[in-house]
Amino acid sequence: MNAQYRHVLLATDLQPDTLAVAHRARQLAEFYQARLSAVHGVEMIPLYMGDEMMMPDTPLIEEQLVQRAERKMVELADEIGISSTDAHVVIGSPKMAVLEFVAQHGVDLVVIGRHSRHGINRLLGSTANGIIHSASCDVLTVQLGDE
Repeated sequence: MNAQYRHVLLATDLQPDTLAVAHRARQLAEFYQARLSAVHGVEMIPLYMGDEMMMPDTPLIEEQLVQRAERKMVELADEIGISSTDAHVVIGSPKMAVLEFVAQHGVDLVVIGRHSRHGINRLLGSTANGIIHSASCDVLTVQLGDE
C-alpha cells in the first residue's frame, strides 16, 4: 500500500479526553502504516499585577509543569503504543509547538481534539482553530464534548 500519510502527529493538551483523540490518531497511523508522534506545548501564563504583566520568576514552577507533562506523555505513549522518544513536550505556545514540530519533522497529518465553543470562548479562538488555519499539512479535528 502506498500510504497517503507517512507521519501522523497527535497534538494533545493532556486533558482527560485526550485518549479519544489519541486512539483516533493511532487508528489512522495504523491504517496508513505511518509513523505516529505526539506533542504537547507547556505555556507559561503571565500574571497581571494592576496594569503590569509579570512572568513567574521562578524556574521551579516551569520545571514542575514540564515534569508533570513529561510523565503524562510517557503514560500516553504507553497507552497508544508509541516509543517515549516519539512523545514530545515543548515549552511555549501549544499552537507554535505543533506548527514547528510539523515543519521540522515532515508531518503530513495532525490529529487534534476540539470542543464546541460558545459565546466569548468562540470569539477568543482556540489552539485547534489556530492550527487548522496555519498548518502546512492536513489537520483532522476530533469533536469532543461541549464545554
